[in-house]
Amino acid sequence: MRVLIIAFCVLALAACVAGPTGNSSVPEPAKSVDLQRYKGLWYEFARYENRFEKDCEAVTAQYTPQADGVIAVKNSCREATVDGPLRVSEGKAKPAGDPKSAKLKVSFFGPALMTNYWVLDHGEAYDWAIVGEGSGRYLWILTRQARPSAQERVELIARAKSLGYDTDMLRYTEQPAR
Repeated sequence: MRVLIIAFCVLALAACVAGPTGNSSVPEPAKSVDLQRYKGLWYEFARYENRFEKDCEAVTAQYTPQADGVIAVKNSCREATVDGPLRVSEGKAKPAGDPKSAKLKVSFFGPALMTNYWVLDHGEAYDWAIVGEGSGRYLWILTRQARPSAQERVELIARAKSLGYDTDMLRYTEQPAR
């Protein structure tokens, strides 16, 4: 009985996390990903709003490949303002099949709750990435700079739009001046 209650709670939580669908036809990733080049610190430029990042500013993601092929993931944000209290979530990601695949599985709740994380496109120099998953509910635009130039912002928004995403749904993340 306890297992059924836990399973029901997990399913209910998953239903609550569901957000708006901003892309009716989810694109496949444009190219493979070299996880050694993808590793490191990324800044969130924009995202589709979601419950697990509610009121987050100064959002970053740190990806660190491990010897066993798993990638340690550390997501950080500041609550409400760029100077607000720090909130950190740590998880793990792994390629979904081919190690060069742009499709990963990620979990912040253990191996039983792996979700899709697709690097839909990225810069040749791994200076930006557009990330989503199969449903079109989630979208993140990541950059290596905390504050990309105006030209880069325009280009990244246009690229997300060309992938079929409704860019009017983007929520722009504040980042501290560095």
